[in-house]
Amino acid sequence: MPTESFVPVIESLLDTDLYKFTMWQAMLHRHPEARAEYRFISRERPEHPLAGLAPEIERQLDHLCTLRFLPEELDYLRGLRYIKSDFVDFLSLFHFQRHFIRVSTQDGTLQIVARGPQVHVMAFEIFVLAIVNELYFRRHQTPDVLAEGRRRLRGKIALLREFGREPARRFPLLISDFGLRRRFSRAWQAEVVSTLRQAAPLHLTGTSNVALARSLDLVPVGTMAHEYLQSYQAFGKVRLRDFQRAALEDWVQEYRGDLGIALTDVVGMDAFLADFDLYFAKLFDGLRHDSGDPFAWGERAIAHYRALRIDPAGKRFVFSDGLDLPRALDLYRHFADRVQPAFGIGTNLTNDLGPRPLNIVMKLFQCNGMPTAKLPDSPGKVHCTDETFLAYLRQVFGRAG
Repeated sequence: MPTESFVPVIESLLDTDLYKFTMWQAMLHRHPEARAEYRFISRERPEHPLAGLAPEIERQLDHLCTLRFLPEELDYLRGLRYIKSDFVDFLSLFHFQRHFIRVSTQDGTLQIVARGPQVHVMAFEIFVLAIVNELYFRRHQTPDVLAEGRRRLRGKIALLREFGREPARRFPLLISDFGLRRRFSRAWQAEVVSTLRQAAPLHLTGTSNVALARSLDLVPVGTMAHEYLQSYQAFGKVRLRDFQRAALEDWVQEYRGDLGIALTDVVGMDAFLADFDLYFAKLFDGLRHDSGDPFAWGERAIAHYRALRIDPAGKRFVFSDGLDLPRALDLYRHFADRVQPAFGIGTNLTNDLGPRPLNIVMKLFQCNGMPTAKLPDSPGKVHCTDETFLAYLRQVFGRAG
């Protein structure tokens, strides 16, 4: 139990991204027997070694594993039309098992591995990232740093107001907060999102953070992430070449028209479009960009819809790869008369206070004892430790090394 000197980072199991719940439900219904391994990765060397946080991370995980979903939180989830009653019943019994996650250090590097039944370990990801971030940035929670963060936030609001004087385009500017996983702190994310909701209500329409969506009466935003599609690389009933089609088909059957934004870059846009035929193009509401050049990606997606004789103006394009507000506005101006653009902005909203943000992730590396890989259109985002499998995946999908 927390002591007087212990300040928990996580106080609610709703304090996570919506797509963890949507993928969780799909996996519980379709592949409840799957076993998985997730690993923490820092893509860059931080200013202060993360290994020094290990003892406090252990304490935070101990606390996380004492939490349960509260009745009012379960009622909120039950009120989302795409969340099914039996999944909420499962969540009412759920709690994290401490023995499924291990923290260690090696050569000054922080290592966190979650391994066990996928429906019991997949939800660790966002909580782990939020814990590491907040512990790391507690040394920077000074009045001067917070004042700089508020100054920068006022600059973003001023930019949105200036944008509001531009001629109207066919579709509106819609922005969602995607900043939970790399936030400066829980309190700072809440301040940023509530401030933007008051100052720019026509533009800030949602957040991926389910707890914030509930408390601020915002739309919870999210569908699927890479781990969902990657898992299908390891399911024996599916040929590797067909894993994306199988994952998309199961999603369609699970949600029957809801949550219709498909992620395009698990093995690159070329491979995705080869699988995203007329059937899927009609069933899904749109696409999400998360790697590679977003302008080129959008143009290719428009061309693909047109080749299928589908009007792109009826589709939603969600941009979510390392965006800041000026970049989002540039993309909006480029696409807003042809498609319905939306923007998920993360780190630049919730960790823009001066200190350099961490570039950390927690990714699926194995499922059912088999390797999985993410092979997107940005080389720095490739994740796989099995070079043989990675080479085979490249060969199957015609990707150069």
